Amino acid sequence: MFKNTMKTTVLLAGLGGLIIAVAGILGGGSNASLVVGLVIALVMVGGSYWFSDKLALKSAKARIITREQAPDFYEMIEQLATKANMPMPTVAISPNAQPNAFATGRGPKHAVVCATEGLLQTLTRDEVEGVMAHELMHVKHRDILIGSVAAAIATAISFMAQIAMYSSMFGGRDRRGSNPLVMLGVAILAPIAASLIQMAVSRSREYDADRGAAELIGSGEPLARALQKIEAIATQRPMVVQPAQASHYIHNPLAEARGSGGQASSFAKLFSTHPPTEERIRRLIAL
Repeated sequence: MFKNTMKTTVLLAGLGGLIIAVAGILGGGSNASLVVGLVIALVMVGGSYWFSDKLALKSAKARIITREQAPDFYEMIEQLATKANMPMPTVAISPNAQPNAFATGRGPKHAVVCATEGLLQTLTRDEVEGVMAHELMHVKHRDILIGSVAAAIATAISFMAQIAMYSSMFGGRDRRGSNPLVMLGVAILAPIAASLIQMAVSRSREYDADRGAAELIGSGEPLARALQKIEAIATQRPMVVQPAQASHYIHNPLAEARGSGGQASSFAKLFSTHPPTEERIRRLIAL
């Protein structure tokens, strides 16, 4: 866990360094425009973070449940939260047939954990417990906040890159002698670099949540079996989810079927919000 925490810290620092570098390179343009772009990005992502629970529930068409509506599932979450020394989160169920689950909210006191109908109907009780323990670990580790910070920086970089793009196309060389080709290159490459770092942050947090779940329930095997089943079924049961919400799920709900070899390409892995399922299973079994 310490290794992944350090990795996350380094990646976030890298994002911060990237935004400073981009701002410096584009400094020959309109600094006021850069500031406006940054403020807009922070407001957009900040609003998304503050209302993340409502947005996620709406996207999944989920309903909040009470103990009386789903006693076994509700009590499972209650027992896991007590064991993890966490406040009881809001519990929800989505009607989607794809086995999946997600956690969202501003923090442990304002958290929501949600499972799909497909998850509750397809997995065994201990497998569902492993999945929900994973989601509770995301809440405990404040991964929604970490993801929002990464998204805010990446979005700000994209805004500044768009400004650079228009400046290079229509502004030519300004009075400070900035090179429009350099600005165009930054406009193209900076958002790609920011996305790569943001995806790496997300993958690192998944490994931490997997490990935390295994420690909470005393074994990594139930979650490993759950991930194996979810991987096998997910591509057969499409799920309509906003791309911005996909990273919140335990398995990418938008993942497409792989080739005959069953392996995603190294290039595709760089842009994935989730680590390869086979690697997650390997680590869980090793625990």
